[in-house]
Amino acid sequence: MEIKTRGLAFDVSVSGPEDGPPVLLLHGFPQDHREWDLVLPRLHGAGLRTYALDQRGYSPGARPDAVADYRLREPEADAVAVLDALGLEQVHVIGHDWGAQVAWMLAAHHPDRVRTLTAVSVPHPRAISVALRNQPSQRLRFAYMTVFRSRFAERLLLARDGAVLRGMMRDIGPRAAMYARAMAEPGRLTGALNWYRALSRGQLADVGTITVPTTYVWSDGDPVVGRSAALATRTWVEADYRLVVLRGISHWVPEEAPQALAEVALARIGV
Repeated sequence: MEIKTRGLAFDVSVSGPEDGPPVLLLHGFPQDHREWDLVLPRLHGAGLRTYALDQRGYSPGARPDAVADYRLREPEADAVAVLDALGLEQVHVIGHDWGAQVAWMLAAHHPDRVRTLTAVSVPHPRAISVALRNQPSQRLRFAYMTVFRSRFAERLLLARDGAVLRGMMRDIGPRAAMYARAMAEPGRLTGALNWYRALSRGQLADVGTITVPTTYVWSDGDPVVGRSAALATRTWVEADYRLVVLRGISHWVPEEAPQALAEVALARIGV
């Protein structure tokens, strides 16, 4: 399904029982709506209707040129506008990686639209902001972003049929090549990298307390997010909260541990 809003056109994969409670799924880098493929059967089996959004930079009709167009408030506004266009007043939200960042912002700024939040891998923006300021180890984990923000990032990541991208995602096996191929589409990788180029710590520090029921899923093999930021997330949730730690899993939780993630999400949603 294509949703036209905010002067852009977003692809949304809609599936599951038509009368089921709605769930908005927000993907991360370098994936797209397909990162939820292995999670969806369990959600649909529980009676949920799912809406997996290809965010700006990923949907072919939503690739603005300016780096500033990828500040986090923009994809946040996209999500709200897509919900409006779909006629969905309130949804359960599940987000991974950058999608988790957007999900946290939705819950913080639009709590009336979010019934429950399941954030995967990336903690509350304030928790990661504090960790970056105080923890050298967390700054080291984020060092790759300097490369992603550079002028030569596209050339590096697309070289040799996306060898770097495939190497990053080696834990998800053959699916890594699927995402690497997709990044060869004109403008797609630049749009995806512009999320990194537009990021500032001020954007993270501006996100307030969460007041909706929340589960945060962190995996102890994640090279991007350390334990301190994961544990600190509790500070920024003033609602029913659960931290779930997946052992022996790296960053790509929806595809490495889809059944475990589905059960965690269903427990939060309450079905």
